[in-house]
Parts: sequence; C-alpha cells; structure tokens
Amino acid sequence: MMKPPAPAVPSPEPPRLAGGGRGPRGLRSLPALSYNTHRALVLGLTFLAYALYHASRKPPSIVKRELARSWPPFADPALLGATDVAFLTSYSLGMFVAGHLGDCLDLRRFLAFGMVTSGAAVALFGAGYFLGQHSLAFYVVAQVIAGLLQSTGWPSVVAIVGNWFSGRRRGLIMGIWNAHTSVGNITGSLVAAAMLGYGWGWSFVVPGGLIALGGVLVLFFLAPYPQYVGFGPSPIEEPVTDESTDGEDISAAGKDRRDAVGIFKALAIPGVVIFALCLFFAKLVAYTFLYWLPFYLSQTAIGDEHMSAASAGYLSVLFDVGGIVGGVLAGFISDQLNARATTAAVFMYLAIPSLFLFHAYGSTSKATNIGLMMISGLFVNGPYALITTAVSADLGTHKSLKGDSRALATVTAIIDGTGSLGAALGPFITGFISRKGWDLVFTMLALCALVAAVLLSSHVKTEIPQIIQKWRDRSTNAQNGNADPGVQPLLVDES
Repeated sequence: MMKPPAPAVPSPEPPRLAGGGRGPRGLRSLPALSYNTHRALVLGLTFLAYALYHASRKPPSIVKRELARSWPPFADPALLGATDVAFLTSYSLGMFVAGHLGDCLDLRRFLAFGMVTSGAAVALFGAGYFLGQHSLAFYVVAQVIAGLLQSTGWPSVVAIVGNWFSGRRRGLIMGIWNAHTSVGNITGSLVAAAMLGYGWGWSFVVPGGLIALGGVLVLFFLAPYPQYVGFGPSPIEEPVTDESTDGEDISAAGKDRRDAVGIFKALAIPGVVIFALCLFFAKLVAYTFLYWLPFYLSQTAIGDEHMSAASAGYLSVLFDVGGIVGGVLAGFISDQLNARATTAAVFMYLAIPSLFLFHAYGSTSKATNIGLMMISGLFVNGPYALITTAVSADLGTHKSLKGDSRALATVTAIIDGTGSLGAALGPFITGFISRKGWDLVFTMLALCALVAAVLLSSHVKTEIPQIIQKWRDRSTNAQNGNADPGVQPLLVDES
C-alpha cells in the first residue's frame, strides 16, 4: 500500500506587524534587507520627503516681487505677508493635532496622505494664475489648507527617524539628515525661479506635483519602525538583537508602544517647554529669511546693481547652503560636548553679529554678500536644526516616559508647533516694518536671536559643569592610558 503523501510544509510568512499587516507593498516585493540597509532606506526616504515639503514652501518667497509688480491685490507687501501668516498659523496649529495623530496612526500612511494632499494644496495657490483669480481671500484660504496639510510632515519624519536611530551619535546623524530642510529650500528656489519665466502659477504647480509623487514613494517603500519589517519582538516577546546592529537593542527603537502620550503629559517632560519657547524665536528668525530673503536681495543694490526676482531667488539658496553646514556642525558639537542647549545658545549668540554684518556690508559686493549670507545661514539654521531634530527626539524618548508610550511625534509637534507660531509672526511683522526700512527688520531679528539664547540659560548652567567634568575625565583617562568612555546625550536615558 502506498503511503499517503506527506502534507506540504507551509513556507514561512513574511514578518507581520503588530497591527496584523506585512509592511509596505513595495518592500514586500524586494529581497530581504538587513537591518542597517533598512535604516539607510528610512534615512533616504524621510530625507526626500521633508526636502519636498520644504521645496513646496519656497515658491511664495520667489514670486513675491512678481506678484507685487503685476498681480492685484499683492501690490502692498503687507498683503503678501498676510498669505505667509495664514500658512504658518494654520501650520503651527495643525501641528499640535498632527503630532498626536502621528503617534496614534500608521505613520507611513499618515505621512503619504499628508504629502499627496499637500501637493494638491500647493498647486491650488498656483491655479489662481491660470484662473485669473485676484481675490485675496482665495489665496489666504489656499494657504490655510496648505498649512494644515503640511503640518503632517515634521512630526512624522522625526518620529520615524527616532524609531530607527538612538544613542550617542543621534545629534550628528540627525544633523546630517536635517540637511533636507536646506536642500528642499534650495531645490524649491531653483525650481520656482526656473518656472517663473512660464508664468508664476507654474512655480507652485510643479513643486506641488513633486511632493505628491514623493508621497507615493513613501506609501510603498517606507517602514516607520523596525517591527514593521520583522526586526524586534512583538509586544509580549523578549527583546532581541541583530548582529548587524553591533548589539543594539532593536526593540528599543521599534517596539510597539500601546498608547500615545497626551499633550499635557508631553508638556510635563523636563525641557519641552523651554526648548519650545526657544524655537519660537529661533524659527522666527529662520523663517523671516525663508520668506523674505529673495525679496530683500531684489530690493538691495549689491555692488551698485539690482537683481531680477529670478536672480535673487538663485542667490538666496546660499543662505541654505550655510544652513546645511550649521546643522551638521551643531549636531556634531552637541554630541561631542554632551550639551544640546549650550551648543544651540552659542550659535544663537553668534547669529546676532552675523546678521548685522550681513545687513551692513552685504551690499558692498556680490562676493561679500555671499560670504556673509552663508555665515548668517550657518548660525541661524544650526540651532533651529538641532532643536527640531536631536533635541525633539531626545525629549520624545525621555526616561520619564518609562518606554511604554508613544511620544516622539507629540513632543516634536509641541516644540515645532510652538516654533511655527514664531515662524508665522516673523514674516507677518516683516511685511509691515519693512516699509520703514530694513534696519528695523534686522534689529528685530537680532533681538529674537538674543531672547532664544537667553531662554536656554538654565540648561546651559546645568551643562557647563558636566562639560568641564567630562573633559577632566577625558584628560585623566588619557594620562592613565585608558580609553575614552564616551558620552551619552544629556536628554536621553539609554537604560
């Protein structure tokens, strides 16, 4: 008698998520990737995503002069400022809601939704050109919609990167990664300036289409935390490590936290309120440059010559080139000193003379303008980048949370949402006071930089003795022939 055939052994299923899914469809079609390869993919996709967010915010600053010259009702610069404040106010208010939603929902789908719909909203503003729309209300509403939708981006990408990266090099890694802000500003400036010759509406439609396409890539290929693609235990399993991570506890970054932290609990985390208020003033300075620098350059005789709107847009990207260097430098220094607050404060203090020098001597020649503009970008964007990335991620994984709640997106939203209120106020005020001359604008920016630095004083006083003790220990270890024990970020508990 023939034996019955042995039952077929089922092939192993792809790793399931805590919620029952199997990861993004695009990743399921790829061969198995290592943990570090996934981390590189996460960095690349989140970098691209937020670069596209910022690229889609640049067109208003590039087309300001064209709108003021030929498109009613924008002949009055104050009305141009009104559209800026409409965007930034709705963006900052939306941030508080978006952060909590990001901790509650699937971050991949939430981010993809935000990118696609943001693209449509950006294109809506440009549609006013093709429709011959001259109603201020139309453009204000378009900017309000865009601001609310764009608030989905920052809490999501910081939370995703925070889920995959932790430890002593977080400041440097996130400092390099945060170059997406400046890369996005540069790309947005170049694209918007290039499209301006075809009609200012295209300066909005093309960046809007690009961010929507980026959202499709996110939907298919982004894993928001390690467990999404099978790394790390389920909530009831013991922590495991992967050899490719040098013994790092994968579950520390990727475990499925059960509950999202509320806003009030997040506000109670030590440091959140102080850094949020600091960012209010730091981002006021940064976003005033973001929205008004091309207009300022086009209104200023540089070497006795005035530039066109497109040329001013191209030149303004060098501020963001300096910002890239500043973000990386601030992250690296803060890691080495174990001092986020001190690094940010020093950068803000140095921003004050750099702003006055840029305004006073930037008109002497193009070379001088470029050099001083890049230095200003370094000191202005350095602390802004540090607070919105490494500091937010540190506080979102603070020891007071005891590792059992989702807080990364919520904390990020509180800090950046507060900062965005300042970002809304700066360009709005500039629209009015620039009528009386740019001296007053730069004085306002310098005062805001000073306040931002002073707000960190209590944290600086705590960090300075630790910096001194750290260098004493390092000197002692060097004399005794011992290895440098290294440091851990002050705001993070790695236990």
